[in-house]
Amino acid sequence: MSSSVDVKDRQYMYRLVISQLFYDGYQSLAVNLSNLVKATPACPPSDKLMHVVKLGLQAEEENSEQDKLKGDVTAPGSGIDLEFETDVQRFASDISQYETCYVTAHKAPCRAGVFNKTGQLIATGSGDASIKILDVERMLAKSAIPADQMAQETPQQQMENHPVIRTLYDHTDEVTCVDFHPYRQVLVSGSKDYGVKFFEFSKPSVKKAFKSIQEASPVRCLNFHPSGDYLIVGTQHPTVRLYDVNTFQCFVASNPKEQHTAPVTSVKWSPCAKMYVSSSKDGDLKLWDGVSNKCVNTFKRAHDGHEVCSAVFSRNSKYVLTCGKDSLVKLWELSTSRCLIAYTGAGTTGKMEHRTQAVFNHTEDYVLFPDEATTSLCCWDSRNADRQKLLALSHNNVIPCIVHSPTGPAFLTCSDDFRARFWYKKALD
Repeated sequence: MSSSVDVKDRQYMYRLVISQLFYDGYQSLAVNLSNLVKATPACPPSDKLMHVVKLGLQAEEENSEQDKLKGDVTAPGSGIDLEFETDVQRFASDISQYETCYVTAHKAPCRAGVFNKTGQLIATGSGDASIKILDVERMLAKSAIPADQMAQETPQQQMENHPVIRTLYDHTDEVTCVDFHPYRQVLVSGSKDYGVKFFEFSKPSVKKAFKSIQEASPVRCLNFHPSGDYLIVGTQHPTVRLYDVNTFQCFVASNPKEQHTAPVTSVKWSPCAKMYVSSSKDGDLKLWDGVSNKCVNTFKRAHDGHEVCSAVFSRNSKYVLTCGKDSLVKLWELSTSRCLIAYTGAGTTGKMEHRTQAVFNHTEDYVLFPDEATTSLCCWDSRNADRQKLLALSHNNVIPCIVHSPTGPAFLTCSDDFRARFWYKKALD
């Protein structure tokens, strides 16, 4: 019922546009548009659309004034919503103004990273099988201390102020993915050793996991449900797993034909918690119902058959941002199952060989994507795909992981040069 009403409303809107074009003297444009949308009967010249727009703008201005009176209830910006947006005030800083505030080194390639829900903690995972948890405030404090003052710190002060607050060892092979529980001091990790491990990191002495799941294949990706009660896991096997975190019971879709046909590269819950998305080396993107665990939509050959490397929801759960080994980043509208925007210009020296990620910044004003050839950060305006200034990321090898803080102007890059870099936009003096 609602879809037929929507179609009727759209047809009426097109007729108004055609009538307005005739009224304003753009006859040829009006005729072409009329033929294109098959407007019948013919549309007479009319100024009605102009009046409707004026009334709409007036109502929007009144609503804006009312919102100002309510005060600052939410964080600046409501994320990307192309259904209603035209001109949007951007609250975020230019990404090219971010600086490295802290560098942590592993003994092997750094392949995984994540912020916790509040943006106060970061976890990194490495090919050396270790996991580090870092405190964001300590990293910022460290970057503000002059070198001569830092050299005068006692060993006790150095330990108390050190940004790395935990180092966890319980895997026997590369740590491929990490995620924080949304509310508890628990970190989950996945590894090439086939293990999924749960760490309680509130106790400084604890280095080992309190619970582990043994998978049948190397683990590639995982993500906590927004409630923290469920965990989705993607492995080298094409079947996506859903675990109840309290009982550790495993669920898979009942129809094997719904599954991917190649290893899973990314899994992410929607912020609304009703669905999750998976991407794969098979080139497909799949949308799953979070309750029935059934595949509700498949975007075949989402990146023209190339491997889809990452998929992440927008804050309002209306869109999914993906990147593929075709060096393209795409924004998919779920309600219409189509690609709305393609962010182009990365990978101009050829197709990607290594997997990486595309992410939104914390306000969703920008889309970020590391360029493999130059190890610089490509950035676009999320709403119109305008290329912004490049940011040199100072790594000397590929960057398989980038994650942006959910709450502030900060992001983390993890590289095969063994290092993870914490980037922050400092306030101007």
